[in-house]
Amino acid sequence: MAVSGIALWLNTVFASFDASIAVAIHALYTIGGGFFTPFFKFISFLGHDGIILVLLSLVLMFFQKTRRFGTAMLLSLIVDVLLVNCCLKIIIARPRPYVDTNSVFYNMWLTVGQSIESDKSFPSGHTGAAFAAMTAVFLVGDKRFSWTAFIFAILMGISRIYLCVHYPTDVIGGMIAGVIAGAAGYFLYVIIPAEWYEINFIDYGKALIDSRTVKGRH
Repeated sequence: MAVSGIALWLNTVFASFDASIAVAIHALYTIGGGFFTPFFKFISFLGHDGIILVLLSLVLMFFQKTRRFGTAMLLSLIVDVLLVNCCLKIIIARPRPYVDTNSVFYNMWLTVGQSIESDKSFPSGHTGAAFAAMTAVFLVGDKRFSWTAFIFAILMGISRIYLCVHYPTDVIGGMIAGVIAGAAGYFLYVIIPAEWYEINFIDYGKALIDSRTVKGRH
């Protein structure tokens, strides 16, 4: 993999920061005797390619009461993919932390299960998708309660560092990109005509079936 100047700058300027944060989070492995590994692998799985988050947004879009959340989430995820996967990862081209077999990251990666990731490292796609979706939930929902959505997004970021598939700066980059994507998705959600949120797909489906049944009788 060709390493860009930005990737080299990140690896040099933030080397100490990345290592210290990663070691601190990896301490959870020692404290829990490996107990946290399955948990963080499961959290990380929920963000794989954003598939589960996309499916969740589609399910929420189907029901009238939750369509606003689903619509904002899906739009935010689309923006996030374009920003993170189609632009930043390609431009920056930062290798994964476990690629350097002489680094502290490699040794920690061996300990927590050796998860293999195929794409580039900066920013974290899992974290970006989680923050994009949860930012949308936060903005659409009642702020007194919707802020709790960020708990999942934060756990996603921690899981990526714990599994040593991302540098802490990758996760921070994903957080920033995700929040931007979430805000953009919310803006797009606001300008969608109100009629979209008033459609009742269940009643519409029943009416369609009834109309076909009546036609069949004739």
